[in-house]
Amino acid sequence: MTNPVDTEKTARASAQADLRAVWDEMLAELGRARDAIDNPRLYPPPATDRNLAEGYRYLLGFVYGSFERAFAEDPNFPYFRRSLQPLNRATIDNADALYLTAPIDGNATYLVTGKAQDHRHWRGEPRAATGCLAPHFAVFEAMSWYTGDSGSIKELSPTVLWKMGPLDSGKLVVEADGRFRILVGPKRPDGYTGNFVVTKATIPWTKPDGSTVQLEHTARYLDVRELFYDWEREEPLGLQIVRVGFEGVQSPPFDSQKAAEQMRRFGELVKNQMRFWNEFWAVVVETYEDMNGDGKQFLPRNDFNSPSLSAPALGAGQSHNLTSGGSFDLAPDEALIIEMRFPVPPVYIGFQLGNFWGESVEYANRLGSLNGHQAELDADGALRYVIAHQDPGVPNWVDTTGHPQGFMTARWTYPQMPEQIPTVKVTKVPFAQIRKHLPKDVRTVSPEERRRQIQLRQAHVQRRFRQY
Repeated sequence: MTNPVDTEKTARASAQADLRAVWDEMLAELGRARDAIDNPRLYPPPATDRNLAEGYRYLLGFVYGSFERAFAEDPNFPYFRRSLQPLNRATIDNADALYLTAPIDGNATYLVTGKAQDHRHWRGEPRAATGCLAPHFAVFEAMSWYTGDSGSIKELSPTVLWKMGPLDSGKLVVEADGRFRILVGPKRPDGYTGNFVVTKATIPWTKPDGSTVQLEHTARYLDVRELFYDWEREEPLGLQIVRVGFEGVQSPPFDSQKAAEQMRRFGELVKNQMRFWNEFWAVVVETYEDMNGDGKQFLPRNDFNSPSLSAPALGAGQSHNLTSGGSFDLAPDEALIIEMRFPVPPVYIGFQLGNFWGESVEYANRLGSLNGHQAELDADGALRYVIAHQDPGVPNWVDTTGHPQGFMTARWTYPQMPEQIPTVKVTKVPFAQIRKHLPKDVRTVSPEERRRQIQLRQAHVQRRFRQY
């Protein structure tokens, strides 16, 4: 007859040995993730002192974010987590955005509830003169894939990555007190007319041989982006999500098998995200050199490429966005003047810099970004940004924070794409001649005003990403 005490002792010893082995595997995967910082075969940025230092910070950002994903993603008991934030900056994250993601099963139904502050601007009305405001713009979308999880740019294909929805704040039905409900599921219920995000889609795809097949996609994540324009008054949405039918259901107990699965996934996520985005910056957007032999780089130096819609082949950013990008390469005594014109005014204008890891440069304690609310239009209707290593004393300075090279990104949000899109012109000038290349009526910003700008930004970023 088996002794229960002996059986328990054997099981405990087996679990202990298995978990130690999985722990060692996980650490080995983290070591392989670390190789992406300085192994030339893994496409890292140039190995300068600062790039290497920021590379380790970048790696630890993926450690931070991937831990929560590996140990807390459960489509039966979902919650919204910050997929990017100051401790986990990547993918040239938008300095104006709050990125939220919840795991879902696209075959099931979910209910999202929320509350917005004064949101009359979502309907095109003038903003309230005083008080707190809802985010400038918000969008809910279902995603079939979490970009970067495979570790290879081969995932950038309609066969893998697809977006469903979107439902944006301009179409969101909101009660008078700011409350709203969104049903998320594979099919809109008969007779239901409320807010809805679909989680299953069938799309036609033309194969390389010219034949067409129907691709079926089922969402695994619900993605939310809130864009903030007025950093002094706009507040995040209050959001909750529940799987319908699981209200009040108890979660299963934790065990060694589950712990082993999660540790394996944690190490894999960190490694794959590091490798994917290195390859993406080097090969897809050709940050460092022409990779496809067409004689040019997709992201030109000291210039911008043509504005284009966000697409799966470019990492599947917010689907309402037109984006344009390039990289800056400036000596200490040089600056860039970026001139934008808008035949049709967008709902949102964003402009920022990033390092070559794809981290947004500091935007709380430095001026690494300026959106359309923060920047000042010139009298001729153009929006001119000045990128420089030091403060030139003009309103629309964007601070390189000392990076001699890095990414430049412009984003424009259009719920309906216009026939005429924004234009961007770039001029490199000596720092001492910046004023000669700006309209004569551009005002001077004092050090005291600059300090107030930073103070406002610091307060907003604390509110947007508060940890309690």
